[in-house]
Amino acid sequence: MRHQLVRLTILLVLAMTFVGTSALAHFKLNQNVRIFHVVHGLDATDVYIRTPMAYLVADKLGPVGPDGLPAPAPFTINRVENGVLMHLVDADMFRKERLNLADILADDLVFAVDERRLIPATVMANAYPIGTEPGFATKDEATLALSGPKTFSPSGEDVYVGDTVVDIHIRFEGKLDGTYEISMSANPELDGQDETANLVLDYRGDKIRTYRATGLLHSPIEISGAATSAAITFVIEGIRHIIEGIDHVLFVLCMVIGAATLPALLLRVTGFTLGHTVTLIAGFFGFAPSAPWFIPAVETAIALTIILAAADAVFQRPERAQSNTAAVTVTAAIGLLHGFGFSFMLRNILQVDATNVWQSLLAFNLGVEFGQLFIVAMVWPLVVFLRRMSPKVWIGARGVVAVSVSVIAMIWAFERISGVFA
Repeated sequence: MRHQLVRLTILLVLAMTFVGTSALAHFKLNQNVRIFHVVHGLDATDVYIRTPMAYLVADKLGPVGPDGLPAPAPFTINRVENGVLMHLVDADMFRKERLNLADILADDLVFAVDERRLIPATVMANAYPIGTEPGFATKDEATLALSGPKTFSPSGEDVYVGDTVVDIHIRFEGKLDGTYEISMSANPELDGQDETANLVLDYRGDKIRTYRATGLLHSPIEISGAATSAAITFVIEGIRHIIEGIDHVLFVLCMVIGAATLPALLLRVTGFTLGHTVTLIAGFFGFAPSAPWFIPAVETAIALTIILAAADAVFQRPERAQSNTAAVTVTAAIGLLHGFGFSFMLRNILQVDATNVWQSLLAFNLGVEFGQLFIVAMVWPLVVFLRRMSPKVWIGARGVVAVSVSVIAMIWAFERISGVFA
């Protein structure tokens, strides 16, 4: 039994250590956020899109030539740097043929009503090196970005494709009422594309709804214009974020195995909820240090809270267990750290001045709670079952979980602390 537990521990640690390892992509994806503003008019529907350029061209390299290199993708230039093939923006081609770049996105974008694909017309395209792009959080900012200067990299410096965003204006003739679907058909095979944050803002008169989805959008988003349907997309993303956020999952797991009773566990979960709700909102609105060390410091502290929770689960004895008040206070304090972690991610996909920001924030936070309760619902019955067996079985199982989790968190802590002093 002991040898099996040791093997299980080693396998778990190795599996978690290598999570996220991926192959080197031809094109770098230094930003993975796409924004869609869908503006309904009386005679046409205008769509303003901001997308990283890599999504448009990464899958369009040509055949390999005599030099062993593929022909450049449209609107790009190949360059070998230190033996590595790099891809730069062909600024001259963009200035001359910018609408052809818009056509690439139009071919990939699918707007459908009752499974009937609508035919798009390209209106305008602009491109910006990351860091120079204008705002795009609102309809007014989007229209301004696509009516501004029609140059690219005015300084004349070379810009990598991975450091470029493209704004595109597409129009569908006719009034688009009712429910429609948005999807994308291309697969550029970029590292990080599955984590793409897609934000869709639907404008119908005075009503504005914000929708959220993750990934390449091969599965369509249904846009109905209803407030509940928009909020549900953020609830789903909140659930997804905590279920796929391994550090948050491990902390909740340690809370579960360390709780003496279900009411005590729910009180701890409540404390954690209160804590992370405060800092999720505060961090999102910028009420947090902006120094480069702050995010790595929070991520390091989150890893250390996992070790603390694991130790508490193993060494706590019923006769000296914390009072519920003390436990709630501790988990609330720890929740403050995790809330900052949630806010860092949310700020990457939702601007402070975005439409319906409070609705989106609350829906996302609700999704986080649903995800947290889902973990509790999955693990607590197993904990109850193991506790009913011999004490050795429960102590051994709890110890294996706590040790495995602690080792993983310790690795994360060492990895993350270097960023604090970078």
